[in-house]
Amino acid sequence: MKKLVALVSASFISFSAMAEGYQVNLQSAKQAGMGHVGVAMPLGAESMHFNPAGLTTMKGSIDLSAGASGVFTNIEYQNGDIKAKTDNGVSTPMYAYAGFRIYDNLAAGISVTTPYGSGLNWGKDWVGAHLIQDINLKSFSIQPTIAYRPIEGLSFGAGLMIMTGDVAISRALLPKGALGPLNPDLKDVVPVSASLSGKAKIGVGFNVGVMYDINEKFTVGASYRSKVKMKVNEGTAELSYASEAIKKLLEASGKVPPLDQGTFAAQMPMPSNFNIGVTYRPTDRLTVSGEVQFVGWAAYDSLNIKFSENVLGGYDIKAEKNYKNTRIYRIGTEYKTTERLDLRLGAYFDESPVRSDLYNPETPGMNKLGLTCGFSFRPIPRLSIDGAFTYTHGFKRHGSYPDPASPGTVFEGDYKVSAYTPTLGLSYTF
Repeated sequence: MKKLVALVSASFISFSAMAEGYQVNLQSAKQAGMGHVGVAMPLGAESMHFNPAGLTTMKGSIDLSAGASGVFTNIEYQNGDIKAKTDNGVSTPMYAYAGFRIYDNLAAGISVTTPYGSGLNWGKDWVGAHLIQDINLKSFSIQPTIAYRPIEGLSFGAGLMIMTGDVAISRALLPKGALGPLNPDLKDVVPVSASLSGKAKIGVGFNVGVMYDINEKFTVGASYRSKVKMKVNEGTAELSYASEAIKKLLEASGKVPPLDQGTFAAQMPMPSNFNIGVTYRPTDRLTVSGEVQFVGWAAYDSLNIKFSENVLGGYDIKAEKNYKNTRIYRIGTEYKTTERLDLRLGAYFDESPVRSDLYNPETPGMNKLGLTCGFSFRPIPRLSIDGAFTYTHGFKRHGSYPDPASPGTVFEGDYKVSAYTPTLGLSYTF
């Protein structure tokens, strides 16, 4: 029974640090079109995420911005003649900012963003169902922010990140075909699956930044978003059987742990991010910006799950993750074609923190290249309609993972990932 508990729990939060594919970098339609640069750019209210110091660059007394993306992801697996692909729903990260000028050199605001969130569906009966079937996670970050400009050209900013979210994950407790030796008709059947879900308690972190205009052409900036620990204190589980007959058989055998009769507690780190960048304006119409984002995934060294003592005491789990710190390299350009229309292009390269020998299909991490384009159209001077499109290509990768259903062996294969992401936003200045 303990092995089955390990089977289901080993993946519960491992996907939460899906890194380059799970950390959502879609907090602005404008910046999505520029490779999501922004730490060294005067973005007004939208600076609250990228660099709080930039909040002082608001053009009016009140700066409002909101938008959403549709993330269409496709993931493929192959090991010899065995193939599988995900059937994912559309993920819809969103953002909203409201900035308020207090004095000429002092501004405050509040933002709501979704810095982490994903959906992944491999199907109930695929060959790796005992590792993962489907995942859905949502997170929200509310950030009150203040920014101050002590002298012309130099600004500082700070924000308090208040985060919460919820998670649901399903996986098979027994591998596909586990009951085949007893009945040939069951050789392609997943006998029993478990669905775990939980709501995270509020986690708190901070976001600080500095921005400096060297001259009219060059601006430099740096920001730091701290790690936030998300904790689930009373997660619950449901069991589902392929048939009533299989349910009676497995319940009589005593081999299926009563996960639906207890609760569990677990926590995971949302990693820190340090961004540093420079913006260059060769002409009044053209802006070029580049930056490097350092992501502190090494904080995710292991997953610890504690079950309720009265039902599942003694089945606590510690699973090694051993993620690596990574970098994201970004570059973007903006060209003001007319007073009403801006065009943007960008690109980024995103490293994966997942090690090849701890590569689970619920975290199909691989180095990724993103290509972006976007626009802003202002039908009236104060209103901007912003759009962007991002294509993400994951470089094919082979990975293996210790197979909990067959100790001493590994579940391995080749993985490919691609994604298409349109983003639309509106901003208005009073």
